[in-house]
Amino acid sequence: PCTECSCSSGKETGKDTSNTKKKENGDRPFVPKIFFGTRTHKQISQITRELKRTAYSSVPMTILSSRDYTCIHPVVSNSGSNRNEMCVELLEGKHGKSCLYYHGVHKLSEHHALQSAHRICQAWDIEDLVSLGKKLRACAYFGARELMLGADIVFCPYNYLLDPQIRENMDISLKGQVVILDEAHNIEDCARESVSYGVTESQLKAAREELDLMVNSNIRQKDHEPLRAVCYSL
Repeated sequence: PCTECSCSSGKETGKDTSNTKKKENGDRPFVPKIFFGTRTHKQISQITRELKRTAYSSVPMTILSSRDYTCIHPVVSNSGSNRNEMCVELLEGKHGKSCLYYHGVHKLSEHHALQSAHRICQAWDIEDLVSLGKKLRACAYFGARELMLGADIVFCPYNYLLDPQIRENMDISLKGQVVILDEAHNIEDCARESVSYGVTESQLKAAREELDLMVNSNIRQKDHEPLRAVCYSL
């Protein structure tokens, strides 16, 4: 423990150093996670491959990625660009259907816990998780998120760490954690992309028509007129 290491000597004189950092709901000391951010998913594959070759291959880990890479539902995964919307609809049971793979998420965490208990854990990649998810009929997307709770290392693309909305959706808290950014010179571009949004001319025209209708119908004019002015200026 670091409290027994020379690096902490003299800093906590007269205090119980073993209790300096406690979890809010227990007596175990707080151990920070390592969040390892990369530019692309391909780079995550390279890093996990290298991790497997080290003495730390058995360290609990997970990889956060989009449904584009991890969804195994036969209909949703082949739907093209609206995977997120279709997934949410299934989870909400909008059309009387649900996702049986989502209900099997616990199988993935149990499998990894069993491997860890028998000390046969090895670093894995997204493809490995997806393959296991298909075998166990368990959602790899939500499975990876559940594994984050017990993981010491979390691999993910930059935007999962930089974009506040994604952090909130993924329940990522960076307070007190270790963050490593691979090839950090790409951060500026990624940050710009996170706060940028693209719209087509037809979308602008449709928005303008709807705002015209709102203003002409006397519906919250003070709110809609400035928005309409933006659409017209663009």
